[in-house]
Amino acid sequence: MKIRWICCIGVLVIVASLGTGCRKKALDPFPASGAVAGWEKTGDTQSYTAENLWQYLDGGADEYVSAGLVSAATSDYKFRGSLEAVVDVYTMKTSAGAQKLLVSEPASGQRAAVGDGGRLYTQSVVFRKGPSFVRITAYEPAPGDALLALAHGVEGLL
Repeated sequence: MKIRWICCIGVLVIVASLGTGCRKKALDPFPASGAVAGWEKTGDTQSYTAENLWQYLDGGADEYVSAGLVSAATSDYKFRGSLEAVVDVYTMKTSAGAQKLLVSEPASGQRAAVGDGGRLYTQSVVFRKGPSFVRITAYEPAPGDALLALAHGVEGLL
């Protein structure tokens, strides 16, 4: 009887440790300062949920929520000390939700070889990778190679 009780406790300890050891780590898709040549992270990351995304995207949150938004995060960057940009990462329930957002972007941009598909514009790059949709926006016209380098830095962390 004593051995059976000890075995049951041992099994419970193993199951409990497996449950805590297999939890998914929080996603941090934002490259640290210097991780991408020329780019410095200049602020803290801000996070949002479907319930409060309107605080960040006043008037534009519905498109993301209807596509299955789970969470959103944003962080500011500077390229070579002057060009400012913001990186927005939207995590959707499915990759189909991220694809829906990507195809809603204007077709005027060039195709960009980043993630599972992307587009490069004069001041921005957008792409999706799995269930993530990423938008990098510069506050003025930016060198496309600089935006793509930052995009690849984010892609590598997704």
